[in-house]
Amino acid sequence: MESKNEIEYTVVINGKPEGPYQLEQLKSLNILPGTFIRKPGMDDYKEAHELQELRELLGFTFQKTAPQYFASFDQRLLASVIDYFFLTLGYVLLVLISFMFVEEKTQRIMVSLTGLPLISIAKFIYSSIAEASDKQATIGKRLINIKVTDLGGNRISLNNAYGRNAAKILSVAPFFLGYLYSFLNKKQQCFHDLAAETLVIKDRLI
Repeated sequence: MESKNEIEYTVVINGKPEGPYQLEQLKSLNILPGTFIRKPGMDDYKEAHELQELRELLGFTFQKTAPQYFASFDQRLLASVIDYFFLTLGYVLLVLISFMFVEEKTQRIMVSLTGLPLISIAKFIYSSIAEASDKQATIGKRLINIKVTDLGGNRISLNNAYGRNAAKILSVAPFFLGYLYSFLNKKQQCFHDLAAETLVIKDRLI
C-alpha cells in the first residue's frame, strides 16, 4: 500500500498545474487553504483544506464553503430530456405489453393515451427520490455531472425534494418565467429552487 510520503500531488500554481510533488515537498510551496490540489484517485481538484493530510501538514482547518459552480439552464434542460426519454421508453414498453391483453384497436389507442399522465407522475416521484439519494441526481443529471443540493452544498431531504419538484409549477406558470429567471440569477436558480432553498451545481473544472 502506498504511504503518505509516496503519494504524488499536482498543485495549481498561478493558474497552471505543476508537479508532481511528494507530501513533504509541499511544505516549501506557498500553499494556501484555497489552493487547488489533486492526487491519484481523485476525479477533480480539491482545495488544500479539504484534504486531511494537508490540514495536518500545514495546519489548515476545514472550511465549509457554499458551492460556486452552478448548472446552466441548457444543462438542466438536457438532463430533464434524458430523464423523460428513459421514462417514456419504459412507458412504451408497458403499453406494448398491455397490447398482449388488449386486441381491439380503439381500446389500444385509449390505453396508450389515458396512461400518458403516468409519465409526469413517475418523473415527479423518481426525481424526488433520486435527488434526495446519495447521488443527489437523476440519471439525466448524473450523465451531465450536475446534482441538487441545499444552499450549503449538502444533500437535501426527501421531503425537501418532493417540495422542490412540486414547486416547479411556480416555474412553469406563467409562460415558464420561473425557468427564464435563472438567466438573471447569479446562482442560476429557478423559482422552485428559491422556494425550496436549493441549488443545482456542476462539477468544478480547472
